[in-house]
Amino acid sequence: MSPAMMRPFQTTALVIVFLITGVPTAAPARSPNINDFKADFLRLCDEHAKLVDQQAKTTKQGRQFYKDSYVVRSLCVAYDMTGKQEYLDVCRRWSNRMLDDQRRMIPAGAYNMNYGRMPGENKGNWYVADAATIAMGVLATAVRCDDPAEKARYVDSVKEFMKLVMDRWVGPTGGVANGYWPKSDKEWWLTTGVFGSLAFLLYDETGDESYLKVGLETIDWLNTKDLLTVDVHYPPKENKPTVMMYALEAYSAAFAHLEPGSERFKAAIKQWTVAIDWMTRNRLGRSGIGYTLQWGSKAGGLPFHMYVYAEHVPGSKRIVHAADEELRYIGRLLQSLPPSPGRDQLAAFALMSYAEKVSPGTLYRASAKQARTD
Repeated sequence: MSPAMMRPFQTTALVIVFLITGVPTAAPARSPNINDFKADFLRLCDEHAKLVDQQAKTTKQGRQFYKDSYVVRSLCVAYDMTGKQEYLDVCRRWSNRMLDDQRRMIPAGAYNMNYGRMPGENKGNWYVADAATIAMGVLATAVRCDDPAEKARYVDSVKEFMKLVMDRWVGPTGGVANGYWPKSDKEWWLTTGVFGSLAFLLYDETGDESYLKVGLETIDWLNTKDLLTVDVHYPPKENKPTVMMYALEAYSAAFAHLEPGSERFKAAIKQWTVAIDWMTRNRLGRSGIGYTLQWGSKAGGLPFHMYVYAEHVPGSKRIVHAADEELRYIGRLLQSLPPSPGRDQLAAFALMSYAEKVSPGTLYRASAKQARTD
């Protein structure tokens, strides 16, 4: 349902419609203002920092740690923007928990996902993709640490995870398999996208060329795939936001490392063209996929990729405008919907988009790079 159709309704009606249909709606659009985006971003940071802090102490399986990782990375950006120590302290407590569990995981170097295979267990499902997002949360925390010993401890943890995956699950053509996953032991687009992103970020932090090589090879592998049909393990119609969100993680992180005019760059831009077209056509709820559903919630991260693309490709003002529209739409949903796991998941991904809007490039920054705000 479009925003225009919802103008006669108040917030209560919005919630009722969502609960009945499962399709999110939103209130009327308002004019964009960067201060509005900043206020929404910091409000969501404060709200979700509490959830992440609880996760650092939890003894119960439930909320998956990969969801926390997107909040942690966004809290790191909020720390850069505000200097608020509480944001970084939450990230440290969460990252310390990840390292404590990692020491007891089998195989060595794995991260605990808070479901599936748990610390000390040598059987059960365990996924490279989810663990790679956790690694990015730990790495983002490391980047903000002033103490060299603390920074090294976090970075070494991520290196250990990288070695595990590079030794076992990175294929000869650049694709990455998903660990102990009963659906498939083949290279998978989702794992390749997320792990590729981590490889670029760890290269930026360490300068280790082996990580850059892995990252570039994930781009080569993804460049051979059709993003509109690549997913064969989940319902393709429902899964488009997920494909765009995760596959583009490698592409967004790769931009600074692709030589303009090269064959690799040209192929990557073709993939971007497909993705940008789909995202702009299906924003504002037009895909018909509920934003608080498992697959639809990844729509929260799509403006992030649109902003990154626009930052690197001249003449992309219309893409920024489309991303702004979508992020405002998502922000209104988050304000109108009651608390639920689906809302929390949408917010976790949307925080990435807010972070890129209010502090471009900061989500990807390494220790040597400074935060930037517009």
